[in-house]
Amino acid sequence: MIGENNAVVLLHETLNKIIASEFENIPSDFGADFEHPKHENQGDISTNAAMRLAKILKTNPKIIAEKIIAALNSNDTLKNSGYIEKIELANPGFINIFLAGKFFAGAVNDVLNQNNNYGALNLGNNKKVQVEFVSANPTGPLHIGHGRGAAVGDVVARVLKFTGWDVQREYYINDAGLQMENLGRSTRARYFELLGHDFEIPENGYKGEYLKDIAQEIINKYGEKFLNVPENESVAFFRDYAGNKILDGIKKDLKEFRIEFDKYFVESYLHENNLINSAMKFLKENNYAYEADGALWFKSTDFDDDKDRVLIRANGVSTYFAADVAYHKNKFDRGFARVIDVWGADHHGYIARVKAGIKATGNDPEKFDVLLIQLVNLLRGGEAVNMSTRSGEFVELNEVVNEVGTDATRFFFLTRRSDSQLDFDLEIAKEQTSNNPVYYIQYAYARISGVLREFENRGKILPDNNFEIPAEIFNNKDARLLVELLTKYPDEIKNASENLAPHVLTGYLINLAGAFHAFYNTNVILNEPDEKISLGRLNIIRAVKIVIGSCLELLGVNAPERM
Repeated sequence: MIGENNAVVLLHETLNKIIASEFENIPSDFGADFEHPKHENQGDISTNAAMRLAKILKTNPKIIAEKIIAALNSNDTLKNSGYIEKIELANPGFINIFLAGKFFAGAVNDVLNQNNNYGALNLGNNKKVQVEFVSANPTGPLHIGHGRGAAVGDVVARVLKFTGWDVQREYYINDAGLQMENLGRSTRARYFELLGHDFEIPENGYKGEYLKDIAQEIINKYGEKFLNVPENESVAFFRDYAGNKILDGIKKDLKEFRIEFDKYFVESYLHENNLINSAMKFLKENNYAYEADGALWFKSTDFDDDKDRVLIRANGVSTYFAADVAYHKNKFDRGFARVIDVWGADHHGYIARVKAGIKATGNDPEKFDVLLIQLVNLLRGGEAVNMSTRSGEFVELNEVVNEVGTDATRFFFLTRRSDSQLDFDLEIAKEQTSNNPVYYIQYAYARISGVLREFENRGKILPDNNFEIPAEIFNNKDARLLVELLTKYPDEIKNASENLAPHVLTGYLINLAGAFHAFYNTNVILNEPDEKISLGRLNIIRAVKIVIGSCLELLGVNAPERM
């Protein structure tokens, strides 16, 4: 459905009133909507109402469409509005409406009057939604995969808030378990190495150079204190020190990447507050868990899994899955109507298991969504590149940000569906040409800002938001296309929100910037001799600036006034 500005509201209401009055036995919840056609010769907006009615009335859709068109053409309100140029019937029963210049002029006024609220929708009705993302274990710096997940999660949260949800952003910190134990042992090994003693990094330990820095910091603070402390006594210290230091670095990198969280949830909270045992008890009482071979098992085969899964091992230690069951139960216990997780693509097979755990703990798995984040392939001038990395395994996020900037990094991470692999060319991200979509969009914003500044520097006053834009401006195809794109913004927001799809907005912005540059090249603005035409074009670019700024804000990308 297209975004409902004032003119569309009138068309929409009129169409549905005609259907209700002209046809009998129509379901009370039947509603006809408009769509933007894919091809120029199909009008500016179109409806498939006749074809939908044909299935209900068992009648030829063309006959129904002809009746609707006749009623639309004879409707006094529509005729007096001046919004419609002509209406056509297209096979097999589409009703295509060609809009007049007055419609587009009104659309510009709507953007100007709504300002930064243009495109905002109330899809969530202020219901609570939690978006949990990044959640990288504090065992090493953030890599570019984490960065892509951070950008996606952040923009999903921004879009949901813009569309009426009460959003909480959460980061889950795995501060317990074997990985953190290995971090402690790995840091201790580096400590011994730097002090000239024999050391051995655990088989599944962490080999990154960053641990040497942490070990040196410990030496600077504590000297040789831990050389004579038994390993089983000192590992906890090295684990906590390194984990906290790495987490501080992660938070710093995220802040520079414009990512903020409402809550950091630590896994140890689940253990300390008996939430895992409580969740396991709930599963047993409801016959979703059983004991065998000294362990506690989840009946995942009841949920189409190929085998049951261990929750509590025979040695009494809980599995990661048990913690995840308890954690997601806790999310719903906190009153979230919807829960969204952002995971790496390698966790695809884990989704069904977590959904099963959610259902088994008495919650609705349909209220749980997972966004998968695919790999990022770094390129330089089209060639694969291996950047230096201190993490020992992955390219660090801050390396990319330092080279191309936060704006470009965020935008490029969002240019494709999150579950599709992404090629990120570092050289293109640094170009100041139309090849770089970030530069192309920001330049459009800055160019508009410059035109408006120059107009005011000439001692002139900008027209008000309801200035009557001359309809003949929209005889220019570039002006018409540009404003048509503005009317699509609420649709794009709705799509991005309902489908948790930030890439929709980057694609939209690229198209909008292109349409603006084309308009700018074919329409004189400041030096137009006809003052009304000049003022009308000024209001069009003011509206474009509002939408570009709004969309960049949702993407967490700066909108520069000058470049």
